[in-house]
Amino acid sequence: MDYLFLDKVPWQYSQAFYHAACYLGREVLFILRPASHYVCIGYHQDARQEIDLEYAFLNNIPVFRREVGGGAVYLDENQLFYQLVLGQNRLDVPANKLEFYEKFLSPVVETFRMFGVPAVYKPVNDIVVNNRKISGNGAAQIGNMIVLVGNFILDFNYEMMSRVLRVPDEKFRDKVYKTMRENLTTIEREIGEMLPVDKLAMTLVENFKPLLGEMKPVDLDEALVQKANDLVGQMDTPDWLFANDRRRKKGAQVKIAEGVSVTQNLYKAAGGLIRATVVISHSVLTSLHLSGDFFFYPPERLMDLETALIGIVFERDAIEKRVAEFYAQNQIESPGVEPADIAQAIFSS
Repeated sequence: MDYLFLDKVPWQYSQAFYHAACYLGREVLFILRPASHYVCIGYHQDARQEIDLEYAFLNNIPVFRREVGGGAVYLDENQLFYQLVLGQNRLDVPANKLEFYEKFLSPVVETFRMFGVPAVYKPVNDIVVNNRKISGNGAAQIGNMIVLVGNFILDFNYEMMSRVLRVPDEKFRDKVYKTMRENLTTIEREIGEMLPVDKLAMTLVENFKPLLGEMKPVDLDEALVQKANDLVGQMDTPDWLFANDRRRKKGAQVKIAEGVSVTQNLYKAAGGLIRATVVISHSVLTSLHLSGDFFFYPPERLMDLETALIGIVFERDAIEKRVAEFYAQNQIESPGVEPADIAQAIFSS
């Protein structure tokens, strides 16, 4: 298995390189960190709903949407990323996402422990110390590859993370800040020092050997850089960032005409927050958009699910049945999000 320890890279390329490897069909482990800060939102998230874009713009904080699900995160040089790209048809890659996370996060957990951090894996995709997150992770199918992305949180700017999120008022923002301080920790908080990133990286490489075999250091090559350049040109754009844009307020119901209304609902499932923008016409679901910080595999099937529900009678049991049928027919995996959760998000008022 090839690996690249790149240390600091331009912020866009801390996302672009693994996307590029996926589209080129290359198995590789990247270990790197962004040279400057930015906010990264999940594939299914709506940027305008999640991020205070005005604050981000005025403070020169870029916002980027990745092809991996999950939630919005504030990223900077104090987080060391690992990005493992594997062929999705490898015999040693579990098809079940929970099994995949548990297997390929085990070297990460072991690396934490070797530096005195008593980390443990917590399903679905977290690594925690005393029940406080110290590493956030996600996985996605991109092209014919599956990618695992995650981080070692060396230190963290809690104040900035709470500031870039879109919240209803400052009292709520203060609550977000306090909640993050209570539930998210760092290596520096746990052991009282910042670890050298090169030692952390090389230890992780060694710990992946039992799973991946010999690890070979390689350099960036022209094809990978060119593909990454192309992807930055496509993904660092308003069109890509706002692909999930739905300008509706939480819980808002707008009557369009007699018997026709538009509603946006929020529902918190175990696997993440689901936003559902629903158009109902004479008790029939006529339009649907789903977004949020959940994971959904394969990701492109989420739009197909929306389409499959159009025309159904707006009744909770009927919606749940249709969602369950779609999951079975399309072999959908959404860890922590069941068909009943999707139905509840759509039907909530």
